[in-house]
Amino acid sequence: MLKVGDKLPAGTLNEYIEVEGNGCSLGPNSFDVTKETAGKTVAIFALPGAFTPTCSAQHVPGYVQAADALKAAGVDEIWCLSVNDAFVMGAWGRDQGTAGKVRMMADGSGTFTQATGLTLDLVARGMGLRSQRYSMLVVDGVVKTLNVEAPGKFEVSDAQTMLRQAAA
Repeated sequence: MLKVGDKLPAGTLNEYIEVEGNGCSLGPNSFDVTKETAGKTVAIFALPGAFTPTCSAQHVPGYVQAADALKAAGVDEIWCLSVNDAFVMGAWGRDQGTAGKVRMMADGSGTFTQATGLTLDLVARGMGLRSQRYSMLVVDGVVKTLNVEAPGKFEVSDAQTMLRQAAA
């Protein structure tokens, strides 16, 4: 399992782009995790699924509301990561008002999530293999803090915990 001090695993995540520009076309675009985190401080929070209750009511809104404060604390980007496809993550981002605040990063096949060792088996619930709920502060591709939730909990991966860690 990924731990503090580790480099993020190599991999590709996808993001649904609403407006063409900066070399990105409309629709799903692929991004290399290593390149996207190089030289940056990135707050990443992961969750089991788009449009699910806790994720939609608390997790994403908390980061949207704290985006300016996180950026003032030195965070260059905020990523929401989920084992969903880029179309779903794009729709969820529109629903949650994340534009310009939180990048909605899709790990459609769960490959990156599996590489981190932070998977959650929800096969019995009809949701397949998903991501555990966690947050991490990544500096130049290296994990500086990692907050993994206990099953069914939402206590340590919230935006306010990340803000305290980023400001420290």
